[in-house]
Amino acid sequence: MEPILSVRNLSISFTQYTSKTRRHRLHVIDDLSLSIEAGQVVAVVGASGSGKSLLAHGILGILPYNAFLEGSIRYGGEALDQARAARLRGKEIVLVPQGVTYLDPLMKVGPQIRKGRRGKPLLDRCRAVLARYGLGPEVEDAYPFALSGGMARRVLISTAVIESPRLIIADEPTPGLDAQAAGRIMGHFRELADGGAGVLLITHDLELALTVADRVAVLYAGQTVEEAPACAFAAGRLLHPYTKALYQALPQNGFIPIPGTQPYPGEIAQGCLFAPRCDRCRAQCKEASIPYRAVSSGYVRCLTAEEEETA
Repeated sequence: MEPILSVRNLSISFTQYTSKTRRHRLHVIDDLSLSIEAGQVVAVVGASGSGKSLLAHGILGILPYNAFLEGSIRYGGEALDQARAARLRGKEIVLVPQGVTYLDPLMKVGPQIRKGRRGKPLLDRCRAVLARYGLGPEVEDAYPFALSGGMARRVLISTAVIESPRLIIADEPTPGLDAQAAGRIMGHFRELADGGAGVLLITHDLELALTVADRVAVLYAGQTVEEAPACAFAAGRLLHPYTKALYQALPQNGFIPIPGTQPYPGEIAQGCLFAPRCDRCRAQCKEASIPYRAVSSGYVRCLTAEEEETA
């Protein structure tokens, strides 16, 4: 059975002018791969600047004019080009954006959820969706400024799911929320997946993602370095040094930092992008092209992972 979403060897670059007459390509995402099955929450985690939101924009077909996309994006077994993405966007494929500023401050909540459409069936569905997320019918007549942060997040989810989408892309849906409110928002995405949708959860909060995700894809400097089941984290079955470092940096795991910073796009021309920060780095790690290969737990991009897997 085909996954709802399949991304293979995705690369996204931008044209930049270095002078009035000279330009070059800045590669921001390189050889990124992941897939989402119906009923799954797949979390994409990584530091700021790792390409998480850019991945969402590439899937949705809303990249800026100077962007170049290479590789394969398939939705429901068929190629998802820009024209098809435009037809499906807001219907079968929806975005829950990271900022509540996406809500129109001059329009009441109800018309925003209904996208300005009228009719009793749609009005009933709007109220049912609001009730599903613990919001009363009075919210329909409220303006966004009158909502709390958690309520505004739930309204954003409501605007997305009123169309019964098959693929939901949630881009950093919990910033600024306390732990309890963030947990409730994560629970809503888990419910959507349990109802048969595929959910792509983009977040920097690994701890929160692990509470609802089936699988986790870890991004580093625009590449997927590992994809593993969520249970592999607590079980200690992680293979890539960066994935291990992310997990060890959680408060309950000792808050252990790693030296160095993520490289800027184009800063490292070849080899493993994590090599300057890796205590297992070898000479070939800096020279070779590192393949993204299947392992027993998922996928990994690391030359030393085979030793870890067989240890």
